[in-house]
This record gives sequence, structure tokens and C-alpha cells, in this order.
Amino acid sequence: MATETAPAPTETTDGEHDHPAHLEHHFVSSEQQFDSAKLGMWVFLITEVLLFSAMFVAYAVYRQWHPEVFAAASGTLDQTFGTVNTIVLLTSSLTVALSIHYIKQDKVKQCIYYLLGTLGLAGVFMVIKYFEYTAKFEHGVFPGAAFDPHGTHYEHLAGIDAAAQFFSIYFVMTGIHGVHVVGGMLVIGAIAFMAWRGSFSSEWYTPVELTGLYWHLVDIVWIFLFPLLYLI
Repeated sequence: MATETAPAPTETTDGEHDHPAHLEHHFVSSEQQFDSAKLGMWVFLITEVLLFSAMFVAYAVYRQWHPEVFAAASGTLDQTFGTVNTIVLLTSSLTVALSIHYIKQDKVKQCIYYLLGTLGLAGVFMVIKYFEYTAKFEHGVFPGAAFDPHGTHYEHLAGIDAAAQFFSIYFVMTGIHGVHVVGGMLVIGAIAFMAWRGSFSSEWYTPVELTGLYWHLVDIVWIFLFPLLYLI
């Protein structure tokens, strides 16, 4: 991936180099600042991967213990909603990548449009997830001890502890993922505003690229959640 171009420093009257406005004084160049920020983001993303990996392991263990019940509980999830949300997030990965592509070419308006498009798609994802959650709550499908399913679609799971375990894992995994989506929406909105204020250009777009990296992780996690929870 290309790094940012550092403008040549200029000499001041006292012999010191002027730094570009975006360059912190403890860095000697934009390239060094970009590489440092990107390394920090990768370290953060690794901790996120570890977080979700622990949940995936818990899911795998409990599913190994109760494969039939987990399959039956998975069958109650709305695959249409899950599929639409998968398409929505994959599309949002494209739009955030295009926002980075255009800011590298100093096409700020296009960058803003695609950031807002990503924000809108994330909103669609959360609205669909809201309808999924409320449909389950209406039928007594809650995590943990509150699990008390009723209705023809869920009554066959009543009184089965393993079913309660499945939905506890479902709500925890999708809930934490949803928190990451909301967090990403706040950051994307802030980045779009900063771009509108003229904060970014081909010389400095580090926050845009780091936001894109974070959003790709959010999408990748869902790519694993969708088949594990909805299809298998």
C-alpha cells in the first residue's frame, strides 16, 4: 500500500525546519508518522482479533458438545436478514476503500460521498439488526437465564439449556460486533466532517486510511459470524 508523500521541509530564520501542519514535532517526516500510526492501528486490530477469537472458540466448544441443539437453534435465525446484512457490509468495504482511493487523488468531494455512503450502509446494517433482535425479544428469546421461548417458531427450544447457550453466544457475539459497527459509524462521521473542513489531501490522509482498516476488520468479523451462526 502506498505511503503518503512528505512535503519538503522549509528553513526558518532560526535555522529550524518547518513541519507541515499535520506533522507532529516528534516525527521527522510524514512517512514516519504514517508508518507509526499504521503500526499502532495494526496492534489495536490484533487485540480485536484476539477478542473475537475467544468467542469463536467458545462457540466451537459448545457446538461440539450440543451439535443437534445448536443446529436447531441456528435454524430459527432469519437467513434473509443475515444475507442482506452480509451484502450491505461487503458493499461498505468497497465504499470505504473508494474513499481512500479518491482522497489519494485529492478528490475530496468524492471521498466525502463514499464516506457518507459507508455511514449509510452501516446504518442499514444496524436497522436490520434491530428488527432481528426485537423479533426474538417478542418471543422470549433472551440471553442467559431470561431465555423463555414461546411461539411456534421457538417452542421446540423451550427448556433446553443448550439452546439458551446458543442464543447467549449469539447475542454476545453479534452485540459486541454491533458495538464495533456503531463505534465505526461515529469515527466515519467524524472523518467525513474533517474531510469537508479540508483536513485531508493526498499529502495527508492517515486518519482516512486507518478508519478504512478498522472498518475492514468489522466486515471480516461478520463474514465469520454469518456462516457460523446462520448457516452451519
